[in-house]
Amino acid sequence: MTATEVMKLIKDKGIQVVDLKFVDLPGLWQHFSVSAKEFDESAFSEGVGFDGSSIRGFQEIHESDMLLVPDPASAFVDPFTAVPTLSLICDVRDPIHESAYTRDPRHVAKKAEEHLKKATKADRVYFGPEAEFYILDSVRYDQSYNYGYYHIDSEEGFWNSGKEGENGSKNLGYKTRYKEGYFPVPPTDSLQDIRSEMMLTLEKVGVPVEVHHHEVGTAGQTEIDLRFDTLVKMADNMMKYKYIVKNVALRHGKTVTFMPKPIFQDNGSGMHVHQSLWSDKKNLFYKKGGYADLSETAIHYIGGLLAHAPALLAFCAPTTNSYRRLVPGYEAPINLMYSQRNRSACVRIPVYSRSEKSKRIEFRSPDPSANPYLALSAMLMAGLDGIERKLQPPSPIDKDLYELSPSEKAKVKSTPGSLDETLAALEKDHDFLLKGNVFTSDLIETWLAYKRKKEVDPVRLRPHPHEFALYYDV
Repeated sequence: MTATEVMKLIKDKGIQVVDLKFVDLPGLWQHFSVSAKEFDESAFSEGVGFDGSSIRGFQEIHESDMLLVPDPASAFVDPFTAVPTLSLICDVRDPIHESAYTRDPRHVAKKAEEHLKKATKADRVYFGPEAEFYILDSVRYDQSYNYGYYHIDSEEGFWNSGKEGENGSKNLGYKTRYKEGYFPVPPTDSLQDIRSEMMLTLEKVGVPVEVHHHEVGTAGQTEIDLRFDTLVKMADNMMKYKYIVKNVALRHGKTVTFMPKPIFQDNGSGMHVHQSLWSDKKNLFYKKGGYADLSETAIHYIGGLLAHAPALLAFCAPTTNSYRRLVPGYEAPINLMYSQRNRSACVRIPVYSRSEKSKRIEFRSPDPSANPYLALSAMLMAGLDGIERKLQPPSPIDKDLYELSPSEKAKVKSTPGSLDETLAALEKDHDFLLKGNVFTSDLIETWLAYKRKKEVDPVRLRPHPHEFALYYDV
């Protein structure tokens, strides 16, 4: 869609409000709205001003003026607003230097796609993230100097199996047992209609969906898989995905969280990312006869992912909560190896189909707390570095990792155990991200400082509620 076509759409659909959306550095959509009467085609070239100092990871107060430049191809009619509203995803521009803003995550993703074409024979990369989340019925949390707590609840939660009904109602059972949420039919799966509504709403705003289902965890863990697409388009679709599922859930009096590990002793929510490189109609990851029919290009790409995984996770598993998920057990993908079937490997090769068009690799360590523009770009840059340097990953292991001998286990390296560790890894290993000026030193330094100051330290300095159970009587 062109700028002219957007203006025609506004007229034809009776649009009264134009909503300008953009992503902050941690990965949340921000927005403000303009009257359709005041919005004209010049916005697509000149931009619309906003205060960048109030956005996380952006400008200081003395350099706050910034511009949003709408992408006409991103236009969609908002399915949740009472007033007819057209949403546009925007790029951020520096008005002084008249250039794209280097800390704009969407700009990073665009540069990554440009670098791919210059650095390889590929003309595009496809990504297919599988983002999991929980649909809950209530959530409460608070922190202060003298207390700290959270409480979540779900009608599906197995902890409610003995709960008496309220107001004379009955507890009708069918609670999802811990780790047994994959794939019971209704009534145990109580969320079929909500997930279907989420899927249909995604399709309504132009996001193709392949499948939806209940996930392993109790208390409404869910997965909706989007059809693969190129980097920037998929990152845009991931932002739409979060927006749609949260608002559909709210419409039903429920709440969605993409936290990687909201429930103790049950499965966390990951974002397994399928990826492949293509040139015209040729899949560069396919070669019949090799291990799992992988080409040398694919093997080197995997080598790059595994070699840089500790640093990659600073963008792909970027929260302190991420490392409540990345622990042994729970099918957690913590092992720095690859396998054609093993789900505890960081990289898995799906073998559902032997066809060339379906050949891809799946990086399983990321989670949906990630900023998709930065995470997908970082994965691509790690893979391209592996191709450029012909990195060889450790030999694939198709055994049950928990039954390996001690000597075999010792040879399998693991992902970092905390956000602090992976930030330290990024600090030491980020030259691969700087190639082609895709990431900048300024962005990486800002990311490290923000994560340490706003997330690592606040969690590290607070007493944990369980510490009272362990130590109060010392």
